[in-house]
Amino acid sequence: MTLRRRLSLWYGTMLVVCVLIAVLPTYDELILDAPNYSAHEVSIAHKRFRDVLHDMVLVAVPPVLAGIIGGWFLVRKALRPLNKVVEVAEKLDEHHLDVRLPDEKRDEEIERLAQVFNAMAERFAGSFQRVRDFTLNASHELKTPLAILRGEMETNLRTWPGLTEAQSNQIGSQIEEIDRLAKIVDGLTFLVKADAGQLQLAAEPVALHDLVSELLENAEILAQSRKIEVTMESCETAMVKGDRHRLRQVLLNLADNAIKYNQHGGWVKMALSKTPNEAVVSVENSGAGLAAEDQWKVFERFYRGPSHSRNVEGSGLGLSISRWITRQHGGSLEFQSRPGHTMVTMRLPLLG
Repeated sequence: MTLRRRLSLWYGTMLVVCVLIAVLPTYDELILDAPNYSAHEVSIAHKRFRDVLHDMVLVAVPPVLAGIIGGWFLVRKALRPLNKVVEVAEKLDEHHLDVRLPDEKRDEEIERLAQVFNAMAERFAGSFQRVRDFTLNASHELKTPLAILRGEMETNLRTWPGLTEAQSNQIGSQIEEIDRLAKIVDGLTFLVKADAGQLQLAAEPVALHDLVSELLENAEILAQSRKIEVTMESCETAMVKGDRHRLRQVLLNLADNAIKYNQHGGWVKMALSKTPNEAVVSVENSGAGLAAEDQWKVFERFYRGPSHSRNVEGSGLGLSISRWITRQHGGSLEFQSRPGHTMVTMRLPLLG
């Protein structure tokens, strides 16, 4: 039950109680004192009480109803500023940190509530900004030492005399780990800039069918080592408006995931189709799948799936980045999975 209904119910109950209290003296005089009356007087007392009660009902009911209705509207008007607080609070999140309540000078309580809420929103925004600044600065500072480490290890791999095969493999493994860290740093930098609104995407006509055709060639190369069959189910001509480089990044990430989280000798199917208003790109694979209760997590940052997939190389940022890019193009990214089948679908508005 809402607060408005509860207050109105209490108000109406109080009005009814007040009416009953007004009737009690008459009841006490005419009924409770009846044992002192004769039988004829008792009959007359009961009749008089019924007449008084009838008159009270006729007189009291309209004011009580009017009071309840008026109380409903008064409570509604009094709680209207609280509804404004709720509306503004619903808009406050990591993407909208600048929402504030206007100062209400009419009511001291509401003005105080607005001041407290705005102060909380300021702290909230400041905390997010400090986290973003720290992540961005840390990512920037990590790029240089990682690049230096990688360069030194490559030099050692080429120039150190007498390296055994095991030592060469060890240095190669360390270089791969540095590359993985560099990808994580790049992903964090991208997402922080995206959250801060510092990334600008191009808005130009893009032949999506060309990107999907190129994707097939890239996916076939990636799939060779795992004997995975890559096929193109359909590739309709589709023009969209956006950033070619970023859209290619999304498609490559979807194909890369479909191959990495797949079984040896499995399959990957890609398709580009159209609806009257959208271009639809789907990437399917024969991987182990993901439980229904975990599927909403795939777009969370650093989510790596169940334990059997955590040994797969990756950072857990790819789908989060892909969803952001897709949304910036006015589209959506959908994930569906069951045992032995996983499909990711990207929808983009058609140009024109």
